[in-house]
Amino acid sequence: MNAPAGHGWDKVEYWSSYFLLAVLGSVILTRLGFAGVWSMPLLDIVLGSIALLLIIASPWIARRRNVRLTIVAYATATQLVPLCIRQPVVLLPLLGALIPVAITIWALVALSRKGRTGQGTGQT
Repeated sequence: MNAPAGHGWDKVEYWSSYFLLAVLGSVILTRLGFAGVWSMPLLDIVLGSIALLLIIASPWIARRRNVRLTIVAYATATQLVPLCIRQPVVLLPLLGALIPVAITIWALVALSRKGRTGQGTGQT
């Protein structure tokens, strides 16, 4: 009944990365949808379109973890970097948002180690 710790962590990473890809895809799709309403720089449209195509193709091309994480990083960068370059004042709220992200990553790493023998199980 008890699965190895690596198996459970792999499933958490797998599903959370695909959930993150779905959220990023919906953000990029919404942003590209509004490109017809408000003017949007051509570079943003091209980078966003490439990111959206990678997200849509990710179930087929991103079978390995590092490929999925690369697609997530690229899609995130296409949304954040142009925004921060054009409006540097946005950097302060983004830095503040890193605090709960860091806490979440710390908690996920701690949970991934919990099932290992002798580490973080609470037993002495």
